Amino acid sequence: MIDKIKTIPAKTIISSYSAKGGWYGSNFNMNLYKGCCHGCIYCDSRSECYHVENFDEVKVKENAIDIVEKELRTKRKKGIIITGSMSDPYNPIEKKLKLTREVLKLINQYGYGIVIDTKSDLVLRDMDLLLEIKKHSPAVVNFTVTTVEDALSRKIEPNVTLSSKRFDAMKELSKAGIMVGLLLMPVLPFINDTEENIQSLVNRAFECGAKFINHGFGVTLRQNQRDYFYLQLDKLFPGLKQKYINTFGNSYECYSLNHKRLEEVFTIECDRLGIIYGMDHISAFVSKDYENKQMKLF
Repeated sequence: MIDKIKTIPAKTIISSYSAKGGWYGSNFNMNLYKGCCHGCIYCDSRSECYHVENFDEVKVKENAIDIVEKELRTKRKKGIIITGSMSDPYNPIEKKLKLTREVLKLINQYGYGIVIDTKSDLVLRDMDLLLEIKKHSPAVVNFTVTTVEDALSRKIEPNVTLSSKRFDAMKELSKAGIMVGLLLMPVLPFINDTEENIQSLVNRAFECGAKFINHGFGVTLRQNQRDYFYLQLDKLFPGLKQKYINTFGNSYECYSLNHKRLEEVFTIECDRLGIIYGMDHISAFVSKDYENKQMKLF
């Protein structure tokens, strides 16, 4: 029920302007929610350094629409806003509250661009607004997919839209004219770090209209995130925790032992299919013609 949804106070929601640009050429970061109910066993946002209490419980930022409207109206520079880095903007609560949808209306009204990172096909609901934003600014949807196998997806991402449905949503958005990409990370050592999985993901993304892929062949582990990950490994893949401990110790970056070969396979497939990779190239592709469109509009 909506009346049981927890809220948290917020003074600001959209970050300060960054001229250098973040991922996908973004200038601002935005999270309307705090916490995530996806239950992904590998999530870095669970780490202590982010100070998110009861991480699995999604909380709504109070007066989010009013705060965002004021910030968009008063910022001296426009640019591209990225959302979904810490909390999926299309969690189950969004289906009821429609905060993301209302904010997309404001982003369109004030002439900003949007990059959405999600693991949900609920984003299809807002295709109409993304098409409106596209008229003046970048409108991009990135789907995180780490395995083509729905059964494995259900194990490591228990509360997420299945991989197959995420690809279906990607295809539908692409056919409508929305720029889509694949976020292929993390790749978990000894779990989904196979050549077959990487090739299948690249080819499926291409079939569904992805223009680019942001990738990384490993997983980062730190603080209580590592503890949670190992707890889930004990439940889902008995004996694998010890293999991680023996292989990586307390390392923050845990690359697949096969990462060099995976990188080679990935590069060959992307080059063959004409898919863009490497964040510098992706950012340039996303933001191309942005300045010209802004000048024409304003």
